[in-house]
Amino acid sequence: MKLLVVDDDPDLLALVAFALTNAGYAVIKASDTAEALRAFDAELPNLVILDINLPSGSGFDVCKAIRGRSEVPVMMLTARGDEEDLVRALELGADDYLTKPFSPRTLLARVKALLRRAGIEQGDMVQAGRVSLDLEAHAISIDGGAPLRLTRLETRLLQILVAQAGHVVSAERLLAHVWGHRGSGDRQLLKQLVHRLRQKLEKDPAGADLLHTESGVGYRLKV
Repeated sequence: MKLLVVDDDPDLLALVAFALTNAGYAVIKASDTAEALRAFDAELPNLVILDINLPSGSGFDVCKAIRGRSEVPVMMLTARGDEEDLVRALELGADDYLTKPFSPRTLLARVKALLRRAGIEQGDMVQAGRVSLDLEAHAISIDGGAPLRLTRLETRLLQILVAQAGHVVSAERLLAHVWGHRGSGDRQLLKQLVHRLRQKLEKDPAGADLLHTESGVGYRLKV
């Protein structure tokens, strides 16, 4: 499940992305109108969280452009609480409107409600190609085989790799998703976790049939 978050405040953008990532969503970030539309076209997110005040345009412009090409749920996120802004956002096709400041818990509740209404609610099963991942049971099935038990960290790592199946996920993004922090010194933790998963999942761990390493970048789940 991919969510696009657009905000020109780097601290708030990081906070929102962290909260959503910890809730199990794959997050794409953008900080201006052009970057937001490029990310939308490239990633095809399931939901967009969009600030009104953006450089070189506004969230209204982005919302209008998105509505011209998709019915994906859009939540406007802004410090402006004027009724005029709310009416304009809804007229442009926004589905919800959340005023800053807000709590991560409130944000997550509104995101889940939007996804439910759109019929794309995040469930306990995540699938891509040969892989079926049960998030609640911490188990994975490959090619319809018997489920294999996973640790909590292994499940979190596979969750984002399955969500981005076929695409390279950077080491920094994986670190933030699995452990909630990032840093070059922590890459060894990630390498060890990937190694344990390969020993558990791969017929030939050295062959990297499922978990492929992109040298110096990150990892990709092959589908």
